[in-house]
Amino acid sequence: MGLLSKKATCNTHGQDSSYFLGWEEYEKNPYDEIKNPDGIIQMGLAENQLSFDLIESWLAKNPDAANFKREGQSIFRELALFQDYHGLPSFKNAMADFMSENRGNRVSFNPNKLVLTAGATSANETLMFCLADRGDAFLLPTPYYPGFDRDLKWRTGAEIVPIQCTSANGFRITKSALEEAYEQAQKLNLKVKGVLITNPSNPLGTTTTRTELNHLLDFISRKKIHLISDEIYSGTVFTSPGFISVMEVLKDRKLENTDVFDRVHIVYSLSKDLGLPGFRVGAIYSNDDFVVSAATKMSSFGLISSQTQYLLSTLLSDKNFTKNYLEENQIRLKNRYKKLVSGLEAAGIECLKSNAGLFCWVDMRHLLKSNTFEAEIELWKKIVYEVKLNISPGSSCHCNEPGWFRVCFANMSEETLKVALDRLKGFVDGPSSTRRSQIEHQRLKNLRKMKVSNWVFRLSFHDREPEER
Repeated sequence: MGLLSKKATCNTHGQDSSYFLGWEEYEKNPYDEIKNPDGIIQMGLAENQLSFDLIESWLAKNPDAANFKREGQSIFRELALFQDYHGLPSFKNAMADFMSENRGNRVSFNPNKLVLTAGATSANETLMFCLADRGDAFLLPTPYYPGFDRDLKWRTGAEIVPIQCTSANGFRITKSALEEAYEQAQKLNLKVKGVLITNPSNPLGTTTTRTELNHLLDFISRKKIHLISDEIYSGTVFTSPGFISVMEVLKDRKLENTDVFDRVHIVYSLSKDLGLPGFRVGAIYSNDDFVVSAATKMSSFGLISSQTQYLLSTLLSDKNFTKNYLEENQIRLKNRYKKLVSGLEAAGIECLKSNAGLFCWVDMRHLLKSNTFEAEIELWKKIVYEVKLNISPGSSCHCNEPGWFRVCFANMSEETLKVALDRLKGFVDGPSSTRRSQIEHQRLKNLRKMKVSNWVFRLSFHDREPEER
């Protein structure tokens, strides 16, 4: 070990988070309808497997794309040779157009300001390297995606300071929460370089409101810092209110060609909207030419293969396909979301009202033995090891209220989802549920006794003569 670097031996990757530990348990005992029906069902992975058939159908009708042909002629040698790390122009053009389409064509994107990366993980880390030095901080609203502890901090040395959001207002970002986070960073002697949000939110499954986006733009304007908007779930919005990109708000406020405009950066990928995380396709969009230049140089450490770029440039350039895909995928996500919510309600469990994403933010506070994070982890372990469902506890997402969990619904078949919901209902309705009800009943009974005793005491106290008091 002494011959290895500090980075190789440090324990700051975040792999010991319950978020990743749940994955490890699933991998030891994965559910299979036939081979392992008693295994753990993976509900901690935000994958979109609902519309693979649409892409497979397109591939069957367009074999040249997958076979690396153009107008029937092989371009294998062309794609096999070294490509400039700026990326294929045809793919960058198609990607920029798809990003605009995803946002209702209310904003447009210049492909020359697009930097290609090997997924959103690489995009976010690259932006950290461009915008922050070791020890500088970014503010993130809670709850946030657990992987950010790795993506933003591990190799860059940057720090995260939470913007504390609460269930009282549906975990919305407020002016006061932004200021409090900034002040907390100053108390920790951290230089704040920016704010990073996910819109739509991971893990909340909600879109950021125009009011929140205005608060954020006003905030970064006053503090002279950056804003990163991770919009990798922008195509998953399945019901109103619709998605509003920060680029749209910048345009509406006529902030183009201002210093604020240059300090806003977008992260995007095809992992969630098209369900292609294995293709490792991500992008940074920045209005700052220096950021674009630096990020492009850094992208040489995580390029997208030319073969992938060619295939997807052909697919994304088919406007009939992209229009149909976005519409149909959103319908399927909405239907699947309804099935999850309905199943949860049957088990007496509610969740935050969502309109986007591949998951729900589920409220299990009433199932906790006490209002503590220790009780949350205890419940989580029961759900993983006894109920055999891997879900993500809110504490792994840095939620400041115990009892919330992220539950994914788009990475499995409808039949598997039903099995998962039946298991959860059985757990809630089972013996442990009866015991929890008994405990709650006794607690209320004791509370009533206490109130009666206090009432009798006050009554007898006031009935006494002054010298008896």
